Amino acid sequence: MPVCLSSGEFRRRRAEIGKRMEDRGLGSLCLFSAAQVFYLTGFPFIATERPIAALFVPETNRVVLYVPLLEMEHAEEAHADAVRTYKEYPGSEHPMMLLSRVLAEFGAVSGRVGVDADGYGGGYGYVGPRLSDLTEAEVVAVPDLIERMMRIKSEEEIGLIRESCKWAGVAHRLLQDYTAPGLVETDVSFRASYEASMRMIKTLGPEYRLMRFGSLPVQADYRGQIGTRSAIPHAITANATFQQGDVVVSGAGAEVGGYLSELERTMIVGVPTAEQRRHFELMVDVQELAFSMIRPGAKCSEVDQAVTAYFRSHGIEETWRHHTGHSIGYGMHEAPFLDGGDNTEIEPGMVLTVEPGIYVPGVAGFRHSDTVLVTENGMEILTVYPRELGSLTIVG
Repeated sequence: MPVCLSSGEFRRRRAEIGKRMEDRGLGSLCLFSAAQVFYLTGFPFIATERPIAALFVPETNRVVLYVPLLEMEHAEEAHADAVRTYKEYPGSEHPMMLLSRVLAEFGAVSGRVGVDADGYGGGYGYVGPRLSDLTEAEVVAVPDLIERMMRIKSEEEIGLIRESCKWAGVAHRLLQDYTAPGLVETDVSFRASYEASMRMIKTLGPEYRLMRFGSLPVQADYRGQIGTRSAIPHAITANATFQQGDVVVSGAGAEVGGYLSELERTMIVGVPTAEQRRHFELMVDVQELAFSMIRPGAKCSEVDQAVTAYFRSHGIEETWRHHTGHSIGYGMHEAPFLDGGDNTEIEPGMVLTVEPGIYVPGVAGFRHSDTVLVTENGMEILTVYPRELGSLTIVG
């Protein structure tokens, strides 16, 4: 099982990016976002105050990474032809000033330079000039050039996501098995995540390594969605103790070659009440409806509109909190979105999460999330885990 993208995958991407640049009349491309730099070079990094950029010049077929000195050895492992460094930010001379010289060195000082942003976005206190203020070239914003390529996953990307889904399932099984009344969510989550991570590392072998910064490659947790707080879609871990009668919303995922998946389930600790059972079954039904809508040629908006129409017809529209799903890959959230305002046409090769939720304040929240692959004829669910209430009832 390959655990990272091949050199051939990056050569393929270069060729396709070059064609798209030619169509837009671009002579070079300068990227700053972590996701797009990774897509071009396979170089993962945390965006801090230190600017990082990737430059691609199709005419010479050269890719250059521009990084702080502390990232030099790391960058040299990526799929780039050259690495240029600066000492530190803010430094005696701002790193963006030095970047303008790197552009000149590699012939990107005339014509049209495509960018995903007109300068480094950063954060962590970063302040700096726009790229367009530092070069005589015409700087053209093309944030969608690579983003649109990222929407359709290659066979290699799909393989990594499949493997991620497999280990998400392993982690979730451990999480469910270890959950019991009287135990604390952080203890259960860490135990399941650690055990699943060790199993995955042993199985995938020494070639496996994390492609993003984190302590464990597999995570399974509740993120605070326990009891009445399960009605808060983005709750924060509260170190809660599981109690009989709790509705719990879980999540599991694994990183393989930089790629992610999403598996979420609603479970009930103890015997479900009639109200819990009703909302659980509505949630499963509306997810099934969303599944049935996903096929090539349909629009993302149509999936979400069908879900909201279901909510209205069952008198639960007030329980709506978020759209039906989103694309997933290297980024946890990517475009397109299963949202009433996104009219993107669904295409084979897209990988989406499907996660319509029902949230009843003061009572509980109910959400399953599955990662699916759009096929030529419909879709395939990649996350394999029980969805029915009987299999998701925790008896303790």
